[in-house]
Amino acid sequence: MAFPSVEELSHLIAPVVSSHGLDIEAIKITRAGKKSVVSIRLDADDRPDLDKIEVLAQEISELLDAAEAANEVNLGAGYTLEVSTPGVDLPLTAPRHWRRNRHRLVTLSQDGQSSTWRIGALSAEEDSVILVRTEKKQRLVEVHELADPVSAVVEIEFAKTPEAELELTGLDFELAMTWREDHK
Repeated sequence: MAFPSVEELSHLIAPVVSSHGLDIEAIKITRAGKKSVVSIRLDADDRPDLDKIEVLAQEISELLDAAEAANEVNLGAGYTLEVSTPGVDLPLTAPRHWRRNRHRLVTLSQDGQSSTWRIGALSAEEDSVILVRTEKKQRLVEVHELADPVSAVVEIEFAKTPEAELELTGLDFELAMTWREDHK
């Protein structure tokens, strides 16, 4: 039996992960001789805590062990399983990433240009998102189309979030669009 691909592992563990209301954000397999490390990153809208991750790690471990015993997968002579959340360095590539990081700062990079915004509401169709920032004491509201090719990464923020920006990121998509039109 060949070593499983990321897609095969994802297909195998997906039912367990989804039964807990989580999404598989990444799977990385590192082979080192006869041993391997299987790293799985899981996330959900309600940010899973360590207890939930521990339960899932145990269930995934049991599932992988059973699959090996049934000769469905071969992870080598020994493997280490790492299950965690993705952290802030996960690029925002899916609508759920934007939804989960609402109110946080994000740096958008495109064609060598970067700008930092605060994430607001997603549209009902989940194809665009409201972005807010303050520039020269003026609040700006923009709409970012998620289909646009851009690199987007959450920024770690230590300062208190400005209330004026939180007010705008707290608006639903349509109200934010109305605010934008009223303040041009």
